[in-house]
Amino acid sequence: MKSKLPIFEKGNYESISVETYSTGSNLRLLTIYAFLVLSFFLVALLRLFHLSVVKGSYYQALASDNRLKEVVIEAPRGSIFDRKGILLAGNTNSEVTDFFSRANSYRVYYASESASHVLGYRQLADKTDLQNDPCLNKLKLGDKTGKKGIEQLFDCDLRGVHGQKMIEVDALGSPVRVLNIVPPIAGKELHISIDSMLQEIAYKSLGGRKGAVAGIKPSTGEVLILTSSPGFSPQIFEDSNSEEVKKTISSSDKKLFNRALEGNYPPGSTFKMFVAAAGLEEGVIRSEEKILDKGFIEAGPLKFHNWYYLEYGKTDGEVDLIKSLQRSNDIYYYLLGAKLGPDRIRRWAELFGFQNKTGIGLNEVAGIVPSAFWKEETLKTKWFLGDTYNLSIGQGYVTANPLQVTLATSVFANGGYYCQPKILKSASEKDKNCRKVPMSEDTYKVIREGMLSVCVPGGTGHPFFNFSVKDLSNSFKEQDNSNSTEIKKTISVGCKTGTAESQLGKKPHAWFTIFAPYEDPEIVLTVLVEEGGQGSEVAAPIAKEILEAYFERTE
Repeated sequence: MKSKLPIFEKGNYESISVETYSTGSNLRLLTIYAFLVLSFFLVALLRLFHLSVVKGSYYQALASDNRLKEVVIEAPRGSIFDRKGILLAGNTNSEVTDFFSRANSYRVYYASESASHVLGYRQLADKTDLQNDPCLNKLKLGDKTGKKGIEQLFDCDLRGVHGQKMIEVDALGSPVRVLNIVPPIAGKELHISIDSMLQEIAYKSLGGRKGAVAGIKPSTGEVLILTSSPGFSPQIFEDSNSEEVKKTISSSDKKLFNRALEGNYPPGSTFKMFVAAAGLEEGVIRSEEKILDKGFIEAGPLKFHNWYYLEYGKTDGEVDLIKSLQRSNDIYYYLLGAKLGPDRIRRWAELFGFQNKTGIGLNEVAGIVPSAFWKEETLKTKWFLGDTYNLSIGQGYVTANPLQVTLATSVFANGGYYCQPKILKSASEKDKNCRKVPMSEDTYKVIREGMLSVCVPGGTGHPFFNFSVKDLSNSFKEQDNSNSTEIKKTISVGCKTGTAESQLGKKPHAWFTIFAPYEDPEIVLTVLVEEGGQGSEVAAPIAKEILEAYFERTE
């Protein structure tokens, strides 16, 4: 008979070996370790794929860049010549001392201070210059850019296209060899309209006084002279001579201030020509009509005097239009101005180029020709008859710069045309931009006749009475086979003097504007001496010296 098993039996746990537990635990650890290793290699494989395939070209380019160094070869800046081919600004290349030095173009200014405001200068391009560069060939970090004058106006043409030098380097960054050189393309050469010989004479004639001279060729508007005194050296900016630059910028004489274009001066009696033209064209006077000069005229409690009465206690008697210009009679223009009124004076002044920029392209001011509306808007006061009197003789609120006066004067030298000024030399007489001023031939002729009378005995332009120069085409005449006599030729001119009030207690501004020869004008010239005195005494002799050089030159 089979024996029965007990319902419960005490287990023998000691029979389960320790080795069984150890084996299971190790297996799990090995599995985890294998998973981690496999994951690591998988990640590494993916990263390798990303670096070698996906980003391979990028890192290859970086490696190539680390192996190659690009060095800029600055383009030679375009040279600047005057109208006769005289070099005013050129270049020399800087010496390269090592493989990685940038090859810079060094600007050399050959002209004297007389041309400084026309030429301008260069300075290192700042952040604003780099961001707002208008040229197709953009500035690079470390480039210089034109500041003022021709250097600024034609910066895009002058700067050229940079070249480059590619250098291979080793792992330490040391040069191995030059792989390639792309030569620079030089900037464009410019031939400007300025006559540097006349420019130099004009500057020296000012004698260091504050002032300006503007001269143009009336048939084309080409600017022959545009000098401002005192001048400065453009070279100090190129050389980064900080001490000299600081002195120039802070100069009490305002050396960087271009008085020929940025000066805003009352034009004085030079303005009377244009008021006279307005009176004739508006029909408020006839050229032969006369007024009686009593020395002064009253406007309410105020008296407005003629200059001749103030200085010498005398009057000009009966005055017609031609005599009004010859004697620069203020009484005539007070009465004429009152008949015209400020608005008509202003409209005709604008037709002669006043109150507008000339369009030369260089930094300039537009000037002011005031009106009742202008005074109320600007000064918040009413316009009075005395304001009209002052306006009619080029005083009070009216202002202009020397180039504006020159261009307006040229209208009576070239047949009645206002020509936009040109700072580049014209290829031909057709290369001009001129508009006809809407005045009659009779008005044109009578104003010219008045200007002719200014520079003959009886007029205010006494330095030009019997103006003559050496006739170098037949300069010497033999006498007795041993002696010779200098031959002179007389040149008639049309001119106008001007003396304009300046600051209280200061001398007046001296003006003189002229064209010559009278019959067939070749040059129009305006001289301003700031706080210089009488126009006939101070400005006219400067014009005479310049015109003597112009007409005596043989080349």
